[in-house]
Amino acid sequence: MFRQLTIAATVSALLSPVTCVYAQETQTDTNIERVEVTGSRLKGVDLEGTIPLTVLDQDAIKRSGANTIHELLKDLSVFKGGSGTFSTSESGGTSTSTPAGQSAASLRGMGPSATLTLINGRRVAPSSFAAGTENFVDVNSIPLAAIERIDILATGASAVYGADAVAGVINYILKDDFEGAEINTSFADSFDQHDESKKQLNLVYGTKIGESNLTVFADIYDRNAFKATDRDYTASPSLVNGYSYLPKLENSPNIYYFSSRDGNELPSPNCKTELVTTEFGEQICAYYPNQDDYLDTPFESLSTGFMFNSELGGLQWHTDFFYSQTKAKAYSSPSPINQINDDDGPYILEDALFIYDNADGSNDLLDQLYIDPFDTQSGREVYGFGFDARFNAPRTVEVETKNFRLVSSLSGEIGDWGWESGVTLSRSRSEQEAIAGVYNRYQFHGAITGELCSDGTLASFDGTDLNCASGELLPFYNPFLQGDAANDAVLATAQARPTRSGESTVYGWDANFNGELFTFNDLPAYASFGVEARREELSDIPSLNSQAQAGNDYLVDVFGFGSSLSEADRTQYAAFAELSISLSEQVELQAAGRYDHYDDFGGTFNPKIGLSYRPTDSLIVRGSWSTSFRAPSLTQAGVKLRTTQSTFDCGANQAVADLYCMSDGTQVSVNSLELGNPNLNAEESEAISVGFAWSPSANTNLTLDYWQFDHEEVIDTNMTAVLDRAITDASLRHCGIVPPGEQGISYDEALCDVTDTSGLNIEQDGANLTEILASYIDEFNPRDDELFLPLFRDHAIPLENTGTQTLAGIDFKFDHRFRLSGGDLTFAFDGTHYLEFERNKPGSDSLEKLVGTYRYPENIARMSIDWEAQSYYLNLGANYTSSYEDDIEGLRGREIDELDSLGVLDSKGEHQVDDWLVWDLSAGYYVNKSLTLRARINNIFDKQPPTLYGSSRGFDSINHNALGANYKLSISYRF
Repeated sequence: MFRQLTIAATVSALLSPVTCVYAQETQTDTNIERVEVTGSRLKGVDLEGTIPLTVLDQDAIKRSGANTIHELLKDLSVFKGGSGTFSTSESGGTSTSTPAGQSAASLRGMGPSATLTLINGRRVAPSSFAAGTENFVDVNSIPLAAIERIDILATGASAVYGADAVAGVINYILKDDFEGAEINTSFADSFDQHDESKKQLNLVYGTKIGESNLTVFADIYDRNAFKATDRDYTASPSLVNGYSYLPKLENSPNIYYFSSRDGNELPSPNCKTELVTTEFGEQICAYYPNQDDYLDTPFESLSTGFMFNSELGGLQWHTDFFYSQTKAKAYSSPSPINQINDDDGPYILEDALFIYDNADGSNDLLDQLYIDPFDTQSGREVYGFGFDARFNAPRTVEVETKNFRLVSSLSGEIGDWGWESGVTLSRSRSEQEAIAGVYNRYQFHGAITGELCSDGTLASFDGTDLNCASGELLPFYNPFLQGDAANDAVLATAQARPTRSGESTVYGWDANFNGELFTFNDLPAYASFGVEARREELSDIPSLNSQAQAGNDYLVDVFGFGSSLSEADRTQYAAFAELSISLSEQVELQAAGRYDHYDDFGGTFNPKIGLSYRPTDSLIVRGSWSTSFRAPSLTQAGVKLRTTQSTFDCGANQAVADLYCMSDGTQVSVNSLELGNPNLNAEESEAISVGFAWSPSANTNLTLDYWQFDHEEVIDTNMTAVLDRAITDASLRHCGIVPPGEQGISYDEALCDVTDTSGLNIEQDGANLTEILASYIDEFNPRDDELFLPLFRDHAIPLENTGTQTLAGIDFKFDHRFRLSGGDLTFAFDGTHYLEFERNKPGSDSLEKLVGTYRYPENIARMSIDWEAQSYYLNLGANYTSSYEDDIEGLRGREIDELDSLGVLDSKGEHQVDDWLVWDLSAGYYVNKSLTLRARINNIFDKQPPTLYGSSRGFDSINHNALGANYKLSISYRF
């Protein structure tokens, strides 16, 4: 009996090496059912000893207090590191944000596209809206009410499952053969006065129909928004000098410094906020993004579906179907207002400042300005000045996503061998519309020059008068005039509502056979063989008014709102095999191999070898080696043009720093055009995992696993490298817009007016860029903070296989159960320690060490104490995230000076983000066999997130949370 208990405890520990959040809450189950283990195609074979698997069962899911998949997974240590695991808190209204209403899970910080998502062992269609160019499965589309358990394998698994399993696999197992009915309802909110509530209702019903079983489910969820202004510690900027020169229109614009006679930015007299003093001694009306930041956005979802099992003439027929619909909004800061060609400082009629005339007709503000002639769109020459401002409303998009997935399979036996074959159809469709804060650049400039007609068209000029083909000529819009309804109505005429439509579809067929292949040392050897075919299609089509087009110099019709135009499809075929051999009573060998062929980039073979050794009944030692791959995503393969921002790192390349960053090691973000690349290679990875699970007693479990990944050919853009190559490659240097079909850097056209000492300009072969920079400074005398080669806009940057990353760490878990007369008391402690996370710096051969830097904590852990009695349970837990460096490298000099004056920098000039420890308390009461009451409080001490200065939010919204103390109450009734 002790041996059986020990094996059971060992297997339990092995299956949950880092189930830090929930493992200790699981009730004892005396009936152990052997099921197919995620990470293997073999069935009915005891493979638990070879696979470091995390399992969240139904009881753990219910006790977690989670409303969504993301809430359930976000605190598990295997999902920490970087920003790959994201939620709707990171979503926004621009192409650089994650899609509205969508969330992703990323294992080991390697990115969501490196994590394979399965449901019942088969694939799910990814979101048609990518995060950047990374396709991912939107976990918000997976209904939690339908999930029986979740298996998480955080090591490479391409040898079994194919592409994308670079960092591992998440397999969602649906409820099956459910009998009866269960209703769950919950309400959650913070203890703050603002309404940030979450409401959920779900139903599961199952019944036998002859020899068949039908299980149906439905789930409704609604969540209110959470704004930065709802908390004192996020409402104000962490740094006064983190301002923008572009105030909202409602706060009144600044005068652009080119139009100021003293060369300084000037505030308008009616600025509503306290003026800010800049590093140049200017007094300006400023903007801080906190006032428009949503830390969580409004979200609602509806899902329903069924699972049907039946026996047909000795065959097992299984069909599952689910449909989900989500609706969400996302917000980005109000768009800056630029000139028509996207230069800073748009010009407006001098009449705009007549509202500041003194009684005697004089105007103090106008007297300080240059009033210059400029041409309007109709061809008129008028007089005016430049200003700085942004629109009032945040760029707001509303997205509705509809997903369905249908899988039907047959399984049976041929002799001693089992077989299964199934078909999959999975589709995700998203529709997006900009509903606020987006304005047409041509209509707006028509409005501020008095050339906009009431129907939205632009007036023509006949040499004497302005004429509208239809509608009436509107009065000019005055951005300095506040609180005037008629003036605001003119601005509203320029509002645009660009749309975006996406669809992603997966068609699949698979078949596999498994059984005993032969005997070795009188012990059975089991094998599995299979084939798979898959067709994937993706389209992401924005409306024309949000596309960058070469015929219009890549100017998008609307301000500050980019898009991604992508269309692609591919067909893939695969064959795979797996073998499990008992070399002795104590040693077991597993081997797997898979060949995948893609019609767009070729084939790849990936093997896996695993070995387990059980020297005693209470100890299992295991190890594995495997290779994995990730094919270029359909977005990466099919992106035709994506308007976005690219960042170059002057700290990674001194030559680039000398030319573009005044020799400082800062990071600079610029508008760019991201281009697809048909010659991309697949990303490749090699993974090693070694560990053990030890149960010295039936109540004590300890697991320890070392893991390592070498990830190569990572796909991304690399503007730093393009700038470096452009130093010697003239084909990458362009004055003005990069011509269609070419790549490279767009420079300010003024650079073509200066030469190096040999008389060569920047576009000519052999030009010396250092000498051209010196000539530019001599000729144009730029401001002291602009002594670099001036860039223009829309640099054409291709996707590339940019480099490598290497990471390693240790997962650990310990739990001990005290069996007492009134119940069981369990102590559990587990987490992840990162030993290494190195990535090559873009544009450089040097490696950057990420462990302990921004968003890469070295240690993540969970501790809990659980009391389980016959009619109730109590759990006290804590999540810990270690300290790491703040991301202050990209801050401006004025912000660094402020940090220094605050005394928060260490001797190295760095700032350390404090470690983060938050406690939660949960309880449940089993009123009777049917009714269960549950309550949970997260962050019971209402701890604020650690202050962070490298983000305008003032905290790390990936690793920390600003919601404060919050609670959830739930009721479950089964009948």
